[in-house]
Amino acid sequence: MFKKILFATTGSPDCDNAAHTAFDIAKKFNAEICLFHVIGLSLRGCSPYIMDARSGNEERYNQDYVSWVKEELKKTYASYLADFNRCGIESVAGIPYTEILRKARQIDADLIVTGAHSRQEETGTSRYRGIVGTNMQKVAKGARCPVLIVNRPCNTCMWYFSNIVCGIDFSDASFSAFLFAYNLAKKIGSKFYIFHALDLSYTHAGKVISQEEIENRIQEARWKIEKSYEPYIKDYDNYEIDIWEGIPYVEILKFSRVKNADMIVMAHHAKEVDPEEAILGSTLEQVVLRSPCPVASVNHPDKVSG
Repeated sequence: MFKKILFATTGSPDCDNAAHTAFDIAKKFNAEICLFHVIGLSLRGCSPYIMDARSGNEERYNQDYVSWVKEELKKTYASYLADFNRCGIESVAGIPYTEILRKARQIDADLIVTGAHSRQEETGTSRYRGIVGTNMQKVAKGARCPVLIVNRPCNTCMWYFSNIVCGIDFSDASFSAFLFAYNLAKKIGSKFYIFHALDLSYTHAGKVISQEEIENRIQEARWKIEKSYEPYIKDYDNYEIDIWEGIPYVEILKFSRVKNADMIVMAHHAKEVDPEEAILGSTLEQVVLRSPCPVASVNHPDKVSG
């Protein structure tokens, strides 16, 4: 399912959890992995000096410096490279999200793996909503393949994945996420959970909804899933459909904890808009912020149908 994986890293400790996941996936599927680092931006136009992304220092950008950065990356990930010989290491200067997307297209990547951000703030704090950095948002938006965002240590990763949760909202992007999650679950032999959160967040604005209406909407959502999604998985019996009501990101996280999810798969955004114009949905961002397992963002239908 995965032949080429792009692991986008800053080489900092913030990417350690993503590294563990990326190499586990590569080993599981015997895939090639490209360890890719964007050094930094030119300081002034065509200046030969750049601002190093990791140290913040001004450095002269030349082949010697690139070689030194590659050696540093080899040392950083030596424990993974020691028993894995299908890994290339590349480093370039430029705008991080632009270079990551360019490299993903160049190698025809099936999956991009990255950390949630490269800043040092405490990721567990609820007030820090912008955990998914600007570069990560733009990568998730522009990538033609799924983007796996790893925010915390992955206790199981691909070797022992047994529960995959796919959050759906009936949008086109959500259907692409469903196809990716289903094919992955089928390939690994995981339990596949199709989950829909009936959005009741508007009740905070003072609108009251009766229990009867809630039950009717749950039944309607189940009918939509059975009609639009179930026909695609009729040859796979290890799945379950669940619908909970509440604030979507809260319910997805609660459900994932109850089911001991090893991965959450969601659409990049929850609105019927052009994928090229979509921004990272707040539901996905909040799930990434709090999820104890990796979260896959799917924006385009490319590379998800199997």
